[in-house]
Amino acid sequence: MIRLNKYMADCGVGSRRSCDKIIAENRVKVNRKPVSELGYMINEFNDTVTVDGKKITPKNKNVYIILHKPKGYVTTVKDEKGRKTVMELVDVKTRVYPVGRLDYDTEGLLIMTNDGDLTYKLTHPKYEVTKKYIARVEGDITDSQLDELRRGVVIDGKKTAPAGVTLLEKNDEGCKIELAIHEGRNHQVKKMFEAIGKQVVFLKRTEMGEIRLGGLSRGKWRYLNEKELNYLKNI
Repeated sequence: MIRLNKYMADCGVGSRRSCDKIIAENRVKVNRKPVSELGYMINEFNDTVTVDGKKITPKNKNVYIILHKPKGYVTTVKDEKGRKTVMELVDVKTRVYPVGRLDYDTEGLLIMTNDGDLTYKLTHPKYEVTKKYIARVEGDITDSQLDELRRGVVIDGKKTAPAGVTLLEKNDEGCKIELAIHEGRNHQVKKMFEAIGKQVVFLKRTEMGEIRLGGLSRGKWRYLNEKELNYLKNI
């Protein structure tokens, strides 16, 4: 939530003091309803504000969306090999960019935004934003192998940080494991399993911090809600 006068100032209407004057003059409507109360709070992402009948929007409004990336798409704006990119799946007026990467054959949660500061926070290891994945691996997996993942394994000459590991399912087709990490090295999850002699046949990211994929269908996207945005702003 944000004060109406601050929102108006962010939209270039004027200073907060001058915006208060405009509000007091009954020239402002929120969702088509007149507002003359000073200190009035609005939802900057969902409410529509008009001044003298004209809709106003922040000059540099940040956009935050979540996409359920399917397999067969690369997480880049353009691809020199001509492959499909995640940009083809979202339809927003503001240019947004993927936060981090998911492999071509990996699916799941992908945040896209034009907020560079947030992108840095979500991808830099020092902020330790936990990312959760569901991995299916071929064959059986032992308790000792799971413990190796928990303690950290060596990939590309460097040991990974301890991981959260939960065995979700085991059957004749293989095993399903939830892996929680806060690093973001190249192909990290697959390499971690390779380090214990297991091959990943399916990989899906389900969470980034408190942002969860939930029931969002493959290839679909939505704007982040207020609770999710408040979490991101407080990282």
